[in-house]
Amino acid sequence: MMISLNGTSLHVEDAGDPRGSPVVFVHGFPFSGAMWQPQVAAVSHRHRAVTYDLRGMGRSAVGDGQYTIEGHVDDLIALLDHLGLTSPVIVGLSMGGYVTLRAVERHPERFRAVVLCDTRSEADDDAAKLKRAAGVAGVKRDGSAAFAETFIPAVFAPASLTARPEAVSLIRETIAATPPLAIAGQLLAMAGRTDTSASLERIAVPTLILCGELDSVTPPALSRAMHEHIPGSQLALVPGAGHLSNLEDPGFFNDRLLDFLAGIGD
Repeated sequence: MMISLNGTSLHVEDAGDPRGSPVVFVHGFPFSGAMWQPQVAAVSHRHRAVTYDLRGMGRSAVGDGQYTIEGHVDDLIALLDHLGLTSPVIVGLSMGGYVTLRAVERHPERFRAVVLCDTRSEADDDAAKLKRAAGVAGVKRDGSAAFAETFIPAVFAPASLTARPEAVSLIRETIAATPPLAIAGQLLAMAGRTDTSASLERIAVPTLILCGELDSVTPPALSRAMHEHIPGSQLALVPGAGHLSNLEDPGFFNDRLLDFLAGIGD
């Protein structure tokens, strides 16, 4: 369904038991809510599972292409209000993790528990900002399909490129269908995000951190650092997986997620 809020239209999927405890999934860059299909299938037997496309991504409106992580947080909170979700579990991967961390920093009272996947709390350093700028220039020059071909090898572990062809096709097709304006806008949003590291020790709700064992984009060392600073957090590395651990080994990922949800009484 399409929902209008904050001057834009977001594509939202609301699955599972409407009376179940809600789990909201925030996707990574430059993907869509469709990347969470294995997790929605796993949790929707007992939970209300909500996925959505960030503005500019998937089937959500592109708008002017001027995005910020702060604006994505505003959209997330407005979506929770629209759906009447007062205390969901929030699950964010990669850029979705940036949105999640900033949302929890700004609105800690809105979330019952947090799952951080293949992400980091640090802001971009100069080298990362320059890489984002090169990505902006590249996608504007060569288009989204070409961007996908350079991006995919970075986010999948080498073995997953052949072992998970359906996942690779999903990501390739999602990126290729995304307008260059939107990809460029999200790169700039990530380059301009705040550093949420100082707020980690203030996260006071149950937290699970998942990371692909072979993630080269946000390596496990960054997840271990978050684990050390978030009181009582749990950490699990997904064997053999890269940056898209939820798609590369959905069985392991889902087991850890379901165990975590059971542990907090959901």
